[in-house]
Amino acid sequence: MKEIKEKLKLLLADPQLKRKTFFTLFIFLAFRIFAFLPVPAIDLSRLRALFAESQFLSLLDIFSGGTLINFSVMALGLNPYINASIIIQLSTAIFPQLEQLSKEGEYGRHKINQYTRFLTAPLTIVQSIGIFVLLKNQNIVGDLAPLEFFSFIFTMVAGTFILVWFGELISEYGLGNGISLLIFAGIVGRIPVVLGRTVAVFNQELLFNILIFIVLAVIVIAAIVFINEAIRKIPVYYAKRIRGNRVYQGATNFLPLKLNQAGVIPIIFAVSFVLFPQLLGNFLRYVKNPFLANLAALLVRLFNPSGFVYNFVYFILVIGFTYFYTVIVFNPQKISEEIQKHGGFIPGIRPGLATKQYLEKILYRITSVGAIFLGLVAILPAIVSKLTNINDLVIGGTGILIVVSVILETFKVIEAQLVMKSYDRFIR
Repeated sequence: MKEIKEKLKLLLADPQLKRKTFFTLFIFLAFRIFAFLPVPAIDLSRLRALFAESQFLSLLDIFSGGTLINFSVMALGLNPYINASIIIQLSTAIFPQLEQLSKEGEYGRHKINQYTRFLTAPLTIVQSIGIFVLLKNQNIVGDLAPLEFFSFIFTMVAGTFILVWFGELISEYGLGNGISLLIFAGIVGRIPVVLGRTVAVFNQELLFNILIFIVLAVIVIAAIVFINEAIRKIPVYYAKRIRGNRVYQGATNFLPLKLNQAGVIPIIFAVSFVLFPQLLGNFLRYVKNPFLANLAALLVRLFNPSGFVYNFVYFILVIGFTYFYTVIVFNPQKISEEIQKHGGFIPGIRPGLATKQYLEKILYRITSVGAIFLGLVAILPAIVSKLTNINDLVIGGTGILIVVSVILETFKVIEAQLVMKSYDRFIR
């Protein structure tokens, strides 16, 4: 506790970090204001009644930060942008041109972000139309004139791009990853509502269920922190080097491999994918074609957030995206080349190809542990809710993962800034 207080004092004492902190908080405030600016022509009372009946829509509302149940101008949240990011990253692994572009440093990242924004626009339009059809079938929105309809779609698209802009502003001028922090802010903003519902259920349940909930919450948070902080240190030795008349002493370093290299990204990607079938089912359930209507009913039933299929697919997707993103962020081939180029070697392992294969073997082993852990934590609330009959735990499970992971990542960014400032004193 004392260490945390000292870091907070250092944070507030540094003008640059203080400016970044207040800027991030200002963007959070703007986001929460937009979350309560409703789109016209929406019957909010019927919309809230629909959300009260649907666990799926309640889950969507958690990740939109309450913008969906209020049907604000940011009702779609960051979902279209996240979907576009997934498509672009998958394309990077498939198309050599995009893969080469991703290796071109700042310019390459800028171009890929630009392509992501271009793809976000059509995805936002499609999702806006789908939401409109869903609301119209539920009599939440009436018949709109062509100009009113285009105004509705344009508002949805503008809200999503404003939110993406907020995320980019935080990434550039604030603390940490802007998109992750906005998702974090949305989840935290809905915590009081979820806790209120959970407490209402607790009043009808035994005290034993409350104890289960508290104990599991503490265990899960502690386990997430442990897995995020766990690393495998691989020793790297550097031989003596002679430059001119000087002999540089060899050094020993460690190559740190995190148990969870991908952080919170696999969870965000997996949620975007696993929610899509039921969203599609809700969109198609009112069509006149019997085959499509039956297919929609099947999707809605199978991908119920408390059902087996939903949680099984969710578990597999978390594992798959963890492996996929780890391969993207950590390249054993490049690491082995850098070690060899600087005269380093791993004890007992030959430089070059053998080092690459060794790193791949270690990476896949530790990633397997991290991926399975993330998958289990993601579906654990669904299992507990079946045992305790507290459905709100299903809603809060993935939220806990994202909140804890984002907090850890943000504190690391702050700590890195503080360490950099402490080194600056020695340079001066």
